[in-house]
Amino acid sequence: MKLKSLSNTFFENVTNSHSEFKKHFHDTYTIGLTHEGLFKSIHENNINLSYKNSTKVINPGEMHGGNSNSWKYTNFYPSIELVSAIYEQIFFEKKIPIFTEHIIEDLNLYKLLYSFFLSALKNEDEMIVETYLISSLSYLIKNYTFTTLKEPKFNNNIILENSITYIKDCLETNISLDELALNSSLSKYHFLRIFKNSTGITPHQYILNQKIERSKELILKGMNLSEVAFNLGFNDQSHFIKTFKKTYGYVPSQLKQKSNFLLYK
Repeated sequence: MKLKSLSNTFFENVTNSHSEFKKHFHDTYTIGLTHEGLFKSIHENNINLSYKNSTKVINPGEMHGGNSNSWKYTNFYPSIELVSAIYEQIFFEKKIPIFTEHIIEDLNLYKLLYSFFLSALKNEDEMIVETYLISSLSYLIKNYTFTTLKEPKFNNNIILENSITYIKDCLETNISLDELALNSSLSKYHFLRIFKNSTGITPHQYILNQKIERSKELILKGMNLSEVAFNLGFNDQSHFIKTFKKTYGYVPSQLKQKSNFLLYK
């Protein structure tokens, strides 16, 4: 039986990466372990090195990229709802934890997360997975939460909130700048200024990032690459593959290696 709180959570387990990762972001948290090798992380314009047995944590909406050298790692992408729910269980108030330590050298945290990753990837009993999940995330929250938010990063401004909702609802269409500006009742100039000042990237970059995020789910549900490229409005399959690899460091066809990539349903 599958754990409902992890529904549609993405896991990736990569054994030997020598790739560059262009700057991107996720609507979820990113929590990852470095098992071997080295990852040079560019996170919010700061450079950090992730070595063996370290944990990498990225808050929702934070820009990050980097490059790897013989990097063996495991990542998972828990939702804001999941992490804030565990925070609420600990502190009896519903807030969104914000972590300021990007690379954490804590062997106990590494071991807790590693046990959780293994249980999820092996599809162990629901209670086992949930026990490891709560143990690892509660340890992370209690020891490394710096501050909290009452609302997600992108929802502080009603204009931005409406724009992001519109983008996600219309992601499979060719969204124009005219449509986004009209939806916000702004000129294109003012819309671009507000969007980039708030997010740090242009609407085009945001849309492209969201399409790549959506593509992982579609591929793991069985859709072939040409269909994914077409459904998400890429020029062709080659353009989609190239964009995906620049973001994640591996080609999208590797997602079909079920032992290394998992969409927990």
